[in-house]
Amino acid sequence: MADKASIFSVHYNDIGLMPIFLVITNDGNQPVSLSGMKAELITADRTKIPPRQRMIFTGEIGKPPGNISQNPLPWPKKAKGSVSKEATEEIQNAQFAARAVEPHSTQSGFMFFDVSGISTPLAGASFYLTGVHDAKGNELMYFEVQLEKYLSAPSKPN
Repeated sequence: MADKASIFSVHYNDIGLMPIFLVITNDGNQPVSLSGMKAELITADRTKIPPRQRMIFTGEIGKPPGNISQNPLPWPKKAKGSVSKEATEEIQNAQFAARAVEPHSTQSGFMFFDVSGISTPLAGASFYLTGVHDAKGNELMYFEVQLEKYLSAPSKPN
């Protein structure tokens, strides 16, 4: 949304990317493992979009490098274009990269989703997070966040 776009120096909407800020807090006494974590943006038509962070670093959007296997899901078609050095550095510094959350601490960062070709990607969409495990390897509950509510949230007065 326009009110949040100023957080970044790069206009991600212009290159078909949508950042989602992820915050995971562990109030427990044991670490939480994120190594098997799986995040997905589920659109209104039930298309599952994984985060695209690794793909962006190749300098092209929409085309994975040769050493990363192509995801079997169909991606929205868009013209391949170079991502500026500024965008690449900003993504590298802002991305969610934690593999664990220590007891009584928080990890946060952005996940970037390729939403090119989707005019209003948040309308009817959900964010799913699975694969979060406790210290014994037991999977914790999954998380689902309905993003539609963000579109109708009242904006803060200036």
